[in-house]
Amino acid sequence: MANADRPNGLRPVKLLSGSPYNGQMTKFYTDTDCFLGDIMIQDTASVTGGSDGAYQGITRATSATATLAIGVVVGWEADPDNLTRPYHAGSSTLCVYVATDPNIIYECQGDGTATITTAADVGLNFDIVVTAGNTTTGLSNMEVLEGSGAVTAATPVKLVGLVDRADNEVGLANQKMLVTLNTHVYNADVGSLGV
Repeated sequence: MANADRPNGLRPVKLLSGSPYNGQMTKFYTDTDCFLGDIMIQDTASVTGGSDGAYQGITRATSATATLAIGVVVGWEADPDNLTRPYHAGSSTLCVYVATDPNIIYECQGDGTATITTAADVGLNFDIVVTAGNTTTGLSNMEVLEGSGAVTAATPVKLVGLVDRADNEVGLANQKMLVTLNTHVYNADVGSLGV
């Protein structure tokens, strides 16, 4: 059975400890549009914020090898002037919520356009495919770049497993994968080597 091609960025599912993800998030502000499941990185502007204080500036990752993620978008403050917009429009007054724990495991779709990832690739590091988010659904279109598996430390995500579920056919295009953010601001390093 073919896998449905439904990219939705990175979705938190659990922690490396085995504990479930409990929905914890951190408030940020960003002047760039972002979507549910987008990887966010530090902005060169050190702080930004609304009337409630100053916060670390962040922006949407824009390249396959984005360095030092700060986390993944899990929600945002509703815009009272546009309650039907399904994504976060860049704003210095409306916050975006980001899962920032470096120990979160995320589910993400593989792009399926190169060598398909197999169980033998678990432990390797991978690049991401960055394309514009979906302004209709509000979901990210970021995917794992299959065929990019490497031991290189400075690579955005680490493959920790392939999703074992009835709606996911491992070894076929658009398979769901389990990854962690390998290069993360709060790990105080540029990532670990893949194995």
